[in-house]
Amino acid sequence: MMRAMEINFGAYTGYAAGIATALLWTATSLFFASGGRRLGTTVLNTIRICVAVGLLAATHRLLNGYWIPQAHSRQIVYLALSGLIGLSIGDQALFTAFVEIGPRLSLLIMTTSPIWAMFFGWVVLDETLALSALLGIGLTVGGVGWVVLERPKRQKGKTKRRLRGYVLAMIGAACQAGGLLLSKIGIGHGWLDSDHHLTPQTATLIRMCFAAIGMVPIVCIYKLRLRIRGVDVNAPPLVGSKWVGVWLACGGAVVGPFLGVWMSLVASDRAPLGIAQTLCSLTPLFILPFAVLIHKERIGLRAVVGAVVAVLGSALLFLQA
Repeated sequence: MMRAMEINFGAYTGYAAGIATALLWTATSLFFASGGRRLGTTVLNTIRICVAVGLLAATHRLLNGYWIPQAHSRQIVYLALSGLIGLSIGDQALFTAFVEIGPRLSLLIMTTSPIWAMFFGWVVLDETLALSALLGIGLTVGGVGWVVLERPKRQKGKTKRRLRGYVLAMIGAACQAGGLLLSKIGIGHGWLDSDHHLTPQTATLIRMCFAAIGMVPIVCIYKLRLRIRGVDVNAPPLVGSKWVGVWLACGGAVVGPFLGVWMSLVASDRAPLGIAQTLCSLTPLFILPFAVLIHKERIGLRAVVGAVVAVLGSALLFLQA
């Protein structure tokens, strides 16, 4: 009886961490959508990863008593690939999509990430989900998609720019799911006994360090492109103040790659990959109040019904714990 209660508590921890991730990423998307217009996505991405590395390292020192994580070489390889794919490439694509087509439409396309995660978990980790869990994922993804589709019709951009934003958001969705898979394997799932698993915080630190390394060639390419185009790197931003953009990037780093990514690894560590990614993808629901308050958008009945459907799907997932 007592052991059963412990197992259920552990499962609920992963599910709750998925919800917490979605809430934190809601704040992240608001910080970075605004900061990206002031700094550009490459500068923004670099700042947020560097700030996150510092915060994660300090936290690791406080929790474990030492700065440098101790891990198996194979774990480091998996987490390095996870950082490069999920954070350097995937987030770079997503934040560029935020600027190109806006956070809500980008997040709509990102709702495909649980499908990618479920497929990856099945193929690589042999994770199988019950029919009720598949129904919960379907309801959640469908509800979230329906919510984000409710947007003002007047928001029209250039066809080429919108197409680029769609492609980048889809790349971000696949990379996010792939990065979460590699993180779960890097922790030790599927090949190491539980005694040798890394904690999610340690895994996040290793992942973020390699994400920072992955940003080096991206920054070099970015500066080279600016130089070719004759653009002054120190020129004032098109929107607002550059220093405001730096503060937005730092705030986004705290709630995103520091706390948000940490919680996402807790979710993938304690729950099946497809379910963890589904709960982490509830951000478009939580962003609705901010869309009304900040951007003065009018939310119709379809968005409300979609939100209810997504919440029901999430509740169904919690019943799997």
